[in-house]
Amino acid sequence: MKRTIYILLGCISTALGAVGTIVPILPTVPFLMLAAFCFARSSERLHRWFVGTKLYQENLESFVKGQGMTTKTKLRIITVVTLMMGIGFVMMSRVPVARMILALVWVAHLIYFVFGVKTCPEQDKNF
Repeated sequence: MKRTIYILLGCISTALGAVGTIVPILPTVPFLMLAAFCFARSSERLHRWFVGTKLYQENLESFVKGQGMTTKTKLRIITVVTLMMGIGFVMMSRVPVARMILALVWVAHLIYFVFGVKTCPEQDKNF
């Protein structure tokens, strides 16, 4: 039963991550990280398939290997998170404490991605 739940959650996360590459308001990387986690817990075959997909290789592979993320990937993540948190910030106009917390989380997010995640060069896709 547990294995089935992981497979189902991994498939849903993969689909949402794929949609997120096209729709700017939907985050890609968190869904793909969840899919990688779920497939690793459920099936070696599904995990090998997922790690071989272009979606994984372009968005997560270098980060998972400890090489960091490309500038393009980092900017995409920062932009989506900023937009989403901006919407939340506007909607919390009557809750100033929540706005302050959201602002602190946003600043922490920026600091992490700018200084904590290594920036690696774009890979040449002609090989």
